[in-house]
Amino acid sequence: MANMAIKTTSVSSEKLEQIQVEVVYGTPQKQEILTISVDQGTTVEQAIEASGIKSIFEEIDLNIHNVGIWNRSAKLTDVLTDLDRIEIYRPLIADPKEVRKRRAEKAKLEGRADKVTGGRVDPRRGKSE
Repeated sequence: MANMAIKTTSVSSEKLEQIQVEVVYGTPQKQEILTISVDQGTTVEQAIEASGIKSIFEEIDLNIHNVGIWNRSAKLTDVLTDLDRIEIYRPLIADPKEVRKRRAEKAKLEGRADKVTGGRVDPRRGKSE
């Protein structure tokens, strides 16, 4: 089972109301969920920097990695609300459309897919067609 750690940190300033957010990142070998308290009005980028997650995962580059809040794409300049979960996404290794296209072509060649429609082969159709 992969390593997973949960840590809580507080980043405070004077007289501003605090909100709690989570900053999440993971690799196949290790995942981190960091809970931090930040001032209201904090942006996604500020929270990521305050969490210290970039020191745990040195490969994180916010110019390359996309971010989201609760599985919805977000900008680094988006302002956070209480209990938001900031997710830092790893770049895709392969284009999902290309992978699906190659898989469909392979199925056609192996006879598992109809050569015309690309769908399943109808078992009621004759083999001679």
